[in-house]
Amino acid sequence: MTTVALLSRSADLDFLRPLLLAADPTLDIATWPDPRCLDAEVAACWQSPPDIYARMPNLKLVHSIAAGVDNVVAGQDLRGLPVCRVVDPLLADGMLQFVLWGVLHFHRKLDQAMASQRQQQWKRPLQTPASSCRVGLMGLGELGGHIASYLPSLGYAVSGWARSARELPGVTVFSGEAGLQPFLAQTDVLVCLLPLTPETRGILNARTFAALPRGSTLIHCGRGEHLVEADLLAALDSGHLRGAVIDVFEQEPLPADNPLWTAPGVVVTPHMATMAAFDVVASQIARNVAQLRAGAPLFNQVDMARGY
Repeated sequence: MTTVALLSRSADLDFLRPLLLAADPTLDIATWPDPRCLDAEVAACWQSPPDIYARMPNLKLVHSIAAGVDNVVAGQDLRGLPVCRVVDPLLADGMLQFVLWGVLHFHRKLDQAMASQRQQQWKRPLQTPASSCRVGLMGLGELGGHIASYLPSLGYAVSGWARSARELPGVTVFSGEAGLQPFLAQTDVLVCLLPLTPETRGILNARTFAALPRGSTLIHCGRGEHLVEADLLAALDSGHLRGAVIDVFEQEPLPADNPLWTAPGVVVTPHMATMAAFDVVASQIARNVAQLRAGAPLFNQVDMARGY
């Protein structure tokens, strides 16, 4: 019998218990802070408790319950353990819907209409065609690539920035450090979908915002650690940035005293852009438990050297 520990410092993951048992009735499930977690062979995690893996001598697999793994590996002693993530085909559609909403929010100037409503003023914002709204996607992986393939069909001028050069129909692609500033200079709506790596940590900073055209906007649904919040607030306060939709934060839940809650032009959403269905999460964890037992290759294993 394999014991799976459901580990989180911020959420009760016990809702996964019946789904995991439905996928594999032979599993033994322990939910943190049950001390039996420390004897588990598999850890299914979201925002893992500090230094927890170092206290688990039998641990053989760390499995995120989401598409990202940064919050389950940061500051942890992995000692070479394999790390896997969840890949749900519907994740890409969910992210597309969220980003499209954000693009429309700024392109159709709904942010200005909502500001007028709060002041009980009837002001009709000037409307412009989609072709005049330049959307720039930071990150052209599974999610970014899916969005990049769709937005041009609505008439948007779409560009992308990635670590290495690639070709996408209807998309102007920039790559590498040399391509970042030219990419930013022709972007009206900047969408961050990057993975979190040492190179991308803090990339949404004062230098990045200054390289955008005045009046541009941000949609951030990558990782909380990408964003330097003070730099965003300064860019908004100066008027260089018009607004931002922020879905991910370095500290979640976002503290009540965080100034982003009330900053003019900012929409705060509670890490809801997209998420895997919980039955998919459970089935993929159970499938990897079976692979682990069989000594077979794991599904969706993360390349820790790259961070994704």
